[in-house]
Amino acid sequence: MSAPVSRPTYAAVLRVPYARRTFAAALFGRLAYGLVSLSLLLATVHATGSYGVAGTVLALFGSCAVLLMPLRASLVDRHGPRRALPPMTALHAVLLGALAAATWRPGAQPVVLGALAALAGACAPPLGPVMRAVWADLVEDRRLVQRAYSLDGVAEELLYVCGPVLVGVLVRFAPPATGVLLSAVLIAGGTLAFVASPPLRTVRVPAAERPPRRPPLDRGLRGPVLVAAGAGTALSAVHLLVTAYAQDHGYGGDGAAWTLAALSVGSAAGGLLNGAIDWRTPAPVRLPRLAAALGLTLACAGLAPNLWTLAAAVACAGIFVAPILTTAYLIADETAAPGARTSAGAWVNTGVNAGSSLGSAASGLLLGHAPLAVCFAAAGALALVTAVAAGTGMGMGTRWGTGVSAERVK
Repeated sequence: MSAPVSRPTYAAVLRVPYARRTFAAALFGRLAYGLVSLSLLLATVHATGSYGVAGTVLALFGSCAVLLMPLRASLVDRHGPRRALPPMTALHAVLLGALAAATWRPGAQPVVLGALAALAGACAPPLGPVMRAVWADLVEDRRLVQRAYSLDGVAEELLYVCGPVLVGVLVRFAPPATGVLLSAVLIAGGTLAFVASPPLRTVRVPAAERPPRRPPLDRGLRGPVLVAAGAGTALSAVHLLVTAYAQDHGYGGDGAAWTLAALSVGSAAGGLLNGAIDWRTPAPVRLPRLAAALGLTLACAGLAPNLWTLAAAVACAGIFVAPILTTAYLIADETAAPGARTSAGAWVNTGVNAGSSLGSAASGLLLGHAPLAVCFAAAGALALVTAVAAGTGMGMGTRWGTGVSAERVK
């Protein structure tokens, strides 16, 4: 564990002993998650000729990965990452390899693909939550933990931008199943390098600190999970609404792509800025405010007169995305029960992804019955509602804000 530093910067985070090696290994493995969704979608279409089957297979993979993540994370908390991650990863990689083999050529059976996808998603290793738990162990200064989480969030955002680009390059020279196979290689190699890093060799799980077998959603986690779910729902809706806006105004797919890229750029910039600020406001107070700012910005985005104004609006909205997630993860870490850091972070992750799935479905239904401006307003209103609900539930920081943080700094 590092000693407190006088100037908590991103460079100071990366100077923590073994931080760069451990972080690089985790990112190498997590790149698989940036590749696998698009690769699996394209490979299934290639193998079955049906977008309906491909959507179902991808939904089975994603739902099992998301809904079972807290359970997988609790296994890591109970047994430690060096014991829990390798068998989990090995099974996941083997199943991805089986999916690649099954989709390499046309003629695959949809039932087989669905079963393999569900099983592969069910055992996907929670590298993100584990890495965030490792950051909290590596760094003693809580100001540096904020920088570390911000750096982690921005890097993860970039992985999900670079992953589809890499898939696009691969499919020009090889069958789409190559991307699924590459995902298996990345997750296996990255996880093995991650668990072999020195910080993870010293992790011990005292019996007295082991979490229950079924990870509960503790009261302290409900606010961060609710806000994360609201943000995920609103952002997934924005992806569909931006695409619809670009098509309705004659800009085509390229216009939508650039506008959504602006959202990612805004999120990365917001994440770096959030980590660079030495916040005096407690995290439980900041979180609802950030979510409210996201909601208001999205609601205003629907009034954009052209795509360039919309791109600027969603970039402004993106500024709040990474700070929301970083702050939610910080609160989850601070309020986690002893020995349950990984599963606490996994609950936030589950909230984001579950909200994302809900947002895609709900916005698709609403889009068929309401103008785009109303749909944007609805997405923003949802983020506002979760902000108010979370702020009320957390007492705007009076119940477990400054007291928790101060105790951890000591």
